[in-house]
Amino acid sequence: MVSNREWVNQSIRAIEADFQRSADTHLIKLNIPSLTGIDIYLKDESTHPTGSLKHRLARSLFLYGLCNGKIRKGMPIIEASSGSTAISEAYFARLTGLPFIAVIPKSTAKKKIEQIEFYGGQCYLVDKPADIYRESEQLASELNGYYMDQFTYAERATDWRGNNNIANSIFSQMEKEPCPEPSWVVMSAGTGGTSATIGRFIRYRQLDTRLCVVDPDHSVFHGYFKTGDCSLTLDKSSRIEGIGRPRVEPSFVPEVVDTMMTIPDAAAIATIYWLEKNIGRKAGASTGTNLFGALKIASGMQERGEQGSIVTLLCDAGERYLDTYYNPEWVAANIGDTSAWEKALETLDITGNLSI
Repeated sequence: MVSNREWVNQSIRAIEADFQRSADTHLIKLNIPSLTGIDIYLKDESTHPTGSLKHRLARSLFLYGLCNGKIRKGMPIIEASSGSTAISEAYFARLTGLPFIAVIPKSTAKKKIEQIEFYGGQCYLVDKPADIYRESEQLASELNGYYMDQFTYAERATDWRGNNNIANSIFSQMEKEPCPEPSWVVMSAGTGGTSATIGRFIRYRQLDTRLCVVDPDHSVFHGYFKTGDCSLTLDKSSRIEGIGRPRVEPSFVPEVVDTMMTIPDAAAIATIYWLEKNIGRKAGASTGTNLFGALKIASGMQERGEQGSIVTLLCDAGERYLDTYYNPEWVAANIGDTSAWEKALETLDITGNLSI
């Protein structure tokens, strides 16, 4: 019979072998002729085995739990999620032979629910997104399971000094570009773990790159950045799946962020339509939030006569959201009119100026 310690060793080897089989994600350079001397790149995280940026996080969270003695043989894994992290964690739970339960809002995209179940996970749906934390803790207690708690552990589970993290990957891939040290990295926050990793890495490597975190509507992160009030809460939750939170999460580290901006949800949706015309692929709305922020920064740089590069993330593919962000009826009912933002992006293509 395999002991728990032997099982932990086997599980870590399985996760490391899975990583060894994986290739790095691509860095896509956008074609925007109206921006003179300013290059924008998308780090395409949609090509991970589970289709999103959260694949990196899930791997780190599992290794963190295993190496800290928190995850044991046969233990149910429970996670509070808006969907993407749960998909990736279901993948690693299957890899290590553990049962997995995702506590997610009922509003989660149907495709995400299907993908969680595809990897053998169960979905526990809640009416109010703010209830996912409490329900996860309760389930973990009732089942003698482990609550992964990405919102607390995301910033500490990843080695921000290097170890093939996303920041290390970005800067390595930029080495042969015209402006190899980006002027800006633009990143939205869900847990805050990725922005913390990037911000810490920039400081550790003593780079001049600045970090801009973009926030969607109905999220407290920008307000927290401005006020320092960690008690901020909202009754509404973000309509952009995977980013924005109704409360300040422990993994969000504002001290490593240079600036923040709030991107209207309608602008984010208009941007994923614009992006599809540019690269011929659909992306999720969190990517739209990221990219609109990058384009806004690029427009300002152009106006000031600056040159340089900007890197942001393509977080996941748009095929997960065909029934929401790519459904005109859903967008009209839940987001509103995007036409003014679409026209602003058309103007950017011609003039390099983004304003509305």
